[in-house]
Amino acid sequence: MPSKRRLRWTVLPIGIATAAILAGCTPTELHGYLPGFTADGTPATNHTDMVAGLWVNSWIVLLAVGVITWGLMGWAAIAYRRRKGQVGLPVQLRYNMPIEIFYTIVPLILVIGFFAFTARDQTILETQTEDPDVSIIAIGKQWAWDFQYNGEDEDGSDAVWSMGVQAQPAANGDVDQERLPTLYLPVDKSVKILLQSRDVIHSFWVIDFLYKKDMYIGRDNYWSFTPTREGTYAGKCAELCGEYHSAMLFNVKVVSEAEYEDYLATLREAGQTGDINDEYDRLANEPGTGGTPQNEEGDN
Repeated sequence: MPSKRRLRWTVLPIGIATAAILAGCTPTELHGYLPGFTADGTPATNHTDMVAGLWVNSWIVLLAVGVITWGLMGWAAIAYRRRKGQVGLPVQLRYNMPIEIFYTIVPLILVIGFFAFTARDQTILETQTEDPDVSIIAIGKQWAWDFQYNGEDEDGSDAVWSMGVQAQPAANGDVDQERLPTLYLPVDKSVKILLQSRDVIHSFWVIDFLYKKDMYIGRDNYWSFTPTREGTYAGKCAELCGEYHSAMLFNVKVVSEAEYEDYLATLREAGQTGDINDEYDRLANEPGTGGTPQNEEGDN
């Protein structure tokens, strides 16, 4: 009974201290210093918080296991060290059934737990919206991005598009952000993106959205989500795809619905309508050819 009381008085302060530490954490710290959150903790998409939660909770469990393991290793090294005057080998044990059961069952529980939570969240992430507010085709190419905003017609005749080129240097040597391919999305509207490749394997990665998906020749991939915060987010190809892979950058602008519709109108007025594949010219994207992105200003 006294030992239980001592254990209770040991655990209680630790629990109170842990709660106090967590209560003092900023949203950035609570989300594991991951991108995708503002200072008040507002996520970039409806899935960002879930992805961060899986990441942070996994690390908490792993750190707890690590602390226990390191503590036991340190205790064993001290408790069973060779003392002065001792000679020969220590007592040899062939096995210890309780310990062997413990270090078999505990890792099994951890593996099953990680698998279960990962499978649960992945199922949610990979569930595609059947009737999204916005339907978009994102096409990766060496080494830039094309975006088509679909309309109601199945043949794509009422679609509008923008065609980008690889990252270009600004006067100061940095990347010219204004010339990067830019994907526009309306805030708080469900989005379904069809991901395609024109040549090799690419990977569509919006960093603050905490998710990325590969793009293949001959295979369509989809990504459904809802952007929940206006702003400009950096994107890049996350799959080594050739010589100018590092220049395969793009931006995502999450804007109000009115601003989104205005942007589509500028593409329509510039004549960038219909199926983008009918307008594609690979030579316009070749490094060194002076290719200019066809964007909201109708440049060619």
